[in-house]
Amino acid sequence: MASQLQNRLRSALALVTGAGSGIGRAVSLRLAREGATVAACDLDRAAAQETVRLLGGPGSKEGPPRGNHAAFQADVSEARAARCLLEQVQACFSRPPSVVVSCAGITQDEFLLHMSEDDWDKVIAVNLKGTFLVTQAAAKALVSSGCRGSIINISSIVGKVGNMGQTNYAASKAGVIGLTQTAARELGRHGIRCNSVLPGYIVTPMTQKVPQKVVDKITEIIPMGHLGDPEDVADVVAFLASEDSGYITGTSVEVTGGLFM
Repeated sequence: MASQLQNRLRSALALVTGAGSGIGRAVSLRLAREGATVAACDLDRAAAQETVRLLGGPGSKEGPPRGNHAAFQADVSEARAARCLLEQVQACFSRPPSVVVSCAGITQDEFLLHMSEDDWDKVIAVNLKGTFLVTQAAAKALVSSGCRGSIINISSIVGKVGNMGQTNYAASKAGVIGLTQTAARELGRHGIRCNSVLPGYIVTPMTQKVPQKVVDKITEIIPMGHLGDPEDVADVVAFLASEDSGYITGTSVEVTGGLFM
């Protein structure tokens, strides 16, 4: 069974955004462990290069021989940057990515009555618009090349149930669910599957900003009794990336330890 898992994605080229830390880095490591070649993208070039170093590839290069992992830098909230990212990946590996995982995301938390328009716009731009732009660019590349693919967008349980002080984040992640479901309907005939993953409270640099007393209260209401690890999310992403989920599209998989079930 272990050898099967190591080879499950052996022919895949996987593009992961937000790959420089947290869930994105864990996803990159997991996909590589199962045999995928990983194009690790982050707004922070050094962080993406460090991920590639952990994968065993030459993180300082953007044009390695085929089969090696590579680091890329892009601001996914900009249409031109998202298009250029897909062009660079294709030029680097001579094919489009067959697995695309949008993990890039930010928070700018504030209560609704005090939230600025700028903080709203920033979160929507990265979390929702960025996911749309990457999904669109990847889908165009796959359709034009006639390749099948699996697009996996990281949403959040907050997009389903809301959360105090996160109107912008919750709205962006709810939008990701709707975007993914609609993309699944449109792209299924091209052999492209689209699914979203809804993490709960996962130990990442983002949640580490939460006060400990708040974390303790959250932990008390999680049926499994603890916060999740990025690897818990990566496990689900690897399944959705593989042919083991070949007849699954348009779904939203919750990874929450039972929170809000």
